[in-house]
Amino acid sequence: MASGCSNGLDVGFVSLGYAKVAVLGVVQGITELLPISSTAHMRIVPALLGWQDPGSAFSAAMQLAALAAVVSYFWADVRQLTFGSVSALVRRDFGDRDFKFAVAIVLATIPIAILGLTLAPLLNACGSPLRSLTVIGWACIGMAILLALAELLAKHRRVVDQATWWDAIIVGLAQAGALIPGVSRSGSSLTAALFLGFRRDEAARYSFLLGLPAITLAGLKELWELRHAALGFEGWSVLGVGLVVASVSAFVAIWGLMRIMERFSAWPFVIYRAALGAFLITAVALGILS
Repeated sequence: MASGCSNGLDVGFVSLGYAKVAVLGVVQGITELLPISSTAHMRIVPALLGWQDPGSAFSAAMQLAALAAVVSYFWADVRQLTFGSVSALVRRDFGDRDFKFAVAIVLATIPIAILGLTLAPLLNACGSPLRSLTVIGWACIGMAILLALAELLAKHRRVVDQATWWDAIIVGLAQAGALIPGVSRSGSSLTAALFLGFRRDEAARYSFLLGLPAITLAGLKELWELRHAALGFEGWSVLGVGLVVASVSAFVAIWGLMRIMERFSAWPFVIYRAALGAFLITAVALGILS
């Protein structure tokens, strides 16, 4: 199997070609915005199929596909926040609801931005120990337990308009935990929002809106890193195919998540994550996956 390293950056996706990257784009797009860990699936699917690991750089760049999906789905919220906060800033109305929400988004982004930059050399390194299937498996189980506790203990009454800056900070700290492969940004921030008493659908909406800068920064940073990885035309075009496919599947994933959270609960994701984590740990122990 060909090495996926270029200037110390894991770019295994280039050797996969268009068709395989399109398949992984579907997997990445769906799992990126569901609370089930895209990193876990991007390690499992290639491993089961005998494909090259696409690398963490591919997963991070795919954040731009998630960004396109989130902005499209929540366009009314994004437009209101953008124009409302700018208008409030011009008027110096710092008590404006949109301005306060914009500040909350900035506060929520600080933890993951700082930790992301600090841990980037370890996370993106070829053969990073944090991308081991065992680590991802235990992270899946740990988050399944926390999400289950949120379902059992939380009141599910609050709406986004009642959110405070402290809520944003707490969700932001939880979001930073997603830097550990297997935790899931959507899963960690959604779980924190549920613990804070938000209704299930409102917790998902709050999680996505607070995560917009983090998703944007992660994707743009990875594109910048890939710019120095000596990717040729084929490498960039392969990445482009993945982005387009992942954008469409990510939009479908948001729609599905919102329907589930509005009508049911997070229990399907709890069960799935626990089963996934147990499968990974068992498969590694038995030598089925490595």
